[in-house]
Amino acid sequence: MSSSISPNAATDAVLNPQGEETPSPEASGEALQAGEQVILQPVPGEGDGSGAVATPAPTAEPTDSVKAADELAQAVGEQSQTIGDVIQSLDSMAINVGSMHISVWDGIVFLAVVAGVFAFAFFGSKLAHIGLARVTRLDQTRRLLAEKIVTIVVWGMAFFIGIDLLGIDLTALAVFSGAFGLAIGFGLQKTFGNLIAGIILLMDKSIKPGDVIAIADQAGVSTFGQIRKIGIRAVSITTRDQKEYLIPNENLMINQVENWSYSSRNVRMQVPVGVSYNADIDRAEELMLEAALSCDRVLKSPPPTVWLDGYGESSVDFIIHVWITDPEAGIGNVKSAVLKKLWHLFKEHEVEIPFPQRDINLRSNKGLDQLIAALEQRRDPRSDVAESD
Repeated sequence: MSSSISPNAATDAVLNPQGEETPSPEASGEALQAGEQVILQPVPGEGDGSGAVATPAPTAEPTDSVKAADELAQAVGEQSQTIGDVIQSLDSMAINVGSMHISVWDGIVFLAVVAGVFAFAFFGSKLAHIGLARVTRLDQTRRLLAEKIVTIVVWGMAFFIGIDLLGIDLTALAVFSGAFGLAIGFGLQKTFGNLIAGIILLMDKSIKPGDVIAIADQAGVSTFGQIRKIGIRAVSITTRDQKEYLIPNENLMINQVENWSYSSRNVRMQVPVGVSYNADIDRAEELMLEAALSCDRVLKSPPPTVWLDGYGESSVDFIIHVWITDPEAGIGNVKSAVLKKLWHLFKEHEVEIPFPQRDINLRSNKGLDQLIAALEQRRDPRSDVAESD
């Protein structure tokens, strides 16, 4: 049994694969002839997209811009049409870098956000300092430590607020975060070390603003100074001659520090004095105590004391020990006041202040005898006349 497929049936199978009933050309009055060209047009399918018409994909345009700039432009445009038109004009003057759309308006908003963040951090930290200053339960050291912590927190908040307003995606920097963190670690190692050292110094109260400590300059000469400020990187110390030393915090952590006011502000200083061997040392000691008590800055309790230090080459050596409670006002002026008063007391009571004396012993020889004879002749010329007679 044989079957044949007519050309019209084959055409219907190609044009209508779903088997839907399609009017044949014979029904429409048109017949297909052998060798005649047939144009096939795709019909959109319902189940799959094999018969769907391809739609050209739109070209990507730069759309990323400053987040705050877009939101501000939209808000201002809703309030004022004129200002909105000005903002659109500024936004139209732009350049496209990759997917970024950078315009004049974006630049203005970026600078405004940065300035606002810095202003917020600066004034926020100042207000926090004023608030902490009114808390009377904190001493000076704890208040300074709290101010530093609050300052770090405020600046950190300002940084993240600025990042959010600008719409910067920090995940985009994840590729460079490792190398960037390594560079920051090596480059700012000393800075972070000094920051942590300063916080530790404030926490253990080893040094604090107002303390008087002994330091050494570049020549190795030791001097003392008063701590004016403990900063993030260094400690500011001012000496009596108004020289200001900036010492890194780490140096005060690892080196020996002589703090004159750590546990007590009382400082004992020494005034050396020498008197003659012919003087009454008991009377001289009483005058030394009187001179020490006459100085206003010398404390009455603990009282001054006088020690016999030794027998020198030209004098009997004493040391006057006096106590003061304000070393930041200087110690040289106290020593000067005590010695000046003692000078007048020694003059008044005829106590001799010795000076170095030397005895010279000359051995006798022929040349020395001739020199002495010649000197005597020059001193007494009449002896030459007597000898000639």
